[in-house]
Amino acid sequence: MSTPTPPVRTAIAGLGRSGWSIHARLLAEQPERFTVVAVQDRLPERRAEAERRFGCRSYAEFDDLLADVAVELVVIAVPSHLHAPYAIAALQAGRHVVGEKPMATSLADAERMAAAGEAAGRRLSVFQNWRFRPDLQKALAVIGSGAIGRIVQARLTNHGFGRRWDWQTLRRFGGGSLNNTGAHLIDAGLALYGDGEPRVLYVSDRVQTLGDAEDHVKIVLTPDPGAPSAAGAPTVDIEITSTCAYEQPMLHVMGSEGGLTGGNGELRWRFVRPGSRPERRLSTEPTEDRSYNREKIEWVERRWTLDEAKAAGAPEAEGEARYYRELFDAIRGGGPLPVTAEQALRQIRVIEECRRQSALD
Repeated sequence: MSTPTPPVRTAIAGLGRSGWSIHARLLAEQPERFTVVAVQDRLPERRAEAERRFGCRSYAEFDDLLADVAVELVVIAVPSHLHAPYAIAALQAGRHVVGEKPMATSLADAERMAAAGEAAGRRLSVFQNWRFRPDLQKALAVIGSGAIGRIVQARLTNHGFGRRWDWQTLRRFGGGSLNNTGAHLIDAGLALYGDGEPRVLYVSDRVQTLGDAEDHVKIVLTPDPGAPSAAGAPTVDIEITSTCAYEQPMLHVMGSEGGLTGGNGELRWRFVRPGSRPERRLSTEPTEDRSYNREKIEWVERRWTLDEAKAAGAPEAEGEARYYRELFDAIRGGGPLPVTAEQALRQIRVIEECRRQSALD
């Protein structure tokens, strides 16, 4: 009889919105894979709440958490400017690390994190949970099937209208839409772009925010004509704003044989059935009745909803819980990480280039 694989003994550093509402929830949903044995937060009421929920130890200081020899994995869910020092300290203490996004607030810090993981022989991953959104996973599957042809352009949006006034609006804490929401959309945008390093165009503004960081962001990723990987790569248009009164679809993809649109649990796509269009030849002769060339498209229409995917047990419906399932397999079984340090570094390189171009910095 085989011995059951023990759950990973896990600690959460930071019990705010992400640490408590996302990580603590996901870990609690997989008790066969993870056991929360310790937490760290400066607020005693948050520590007491975690003690009641998990029966765990709690610490006010991060150094005391790292001194707990029972901890194998540390989830770093503190403000963005602390991601790098906390992660490096945990890795050097011999712990595996899950870092919240963004990986770090500078490329240099992100590279130091990756180097610390290599030197310590520990697993370092970044919690890019947007990558596991069911609608994005389904869209990537449709694109990968070739149904809508070669992707010419993909547009990702996060639209809203309103003000924020918390720590994530302040540059000294690593705040702003580029780090906060941009980390999600750039990660998704790079998945849509494919291999290679794109050229980056960046525009930002401060509009609604009460802080000093940007809350309106436009990022365009385009192929570098001099790069071998540029052939066939799409343009990826990313838009994050707090000043859009008319929200547009989260995802809009244009392909050579059709297109896809939607988000928030629903997608639609249409494509031309192969062979359904008659053969045409280029002509410079006058057109009949002085008309424009027009052709009737016989679309094949498809639709996907998250509710139907859940009912059918579709793979994409697993969502962000898949991140922690794959993380467990990586730590206990040596499998691939759900998000690698190099994948996160690729995203940070884009963010760094955006910062270089920013008129606000």
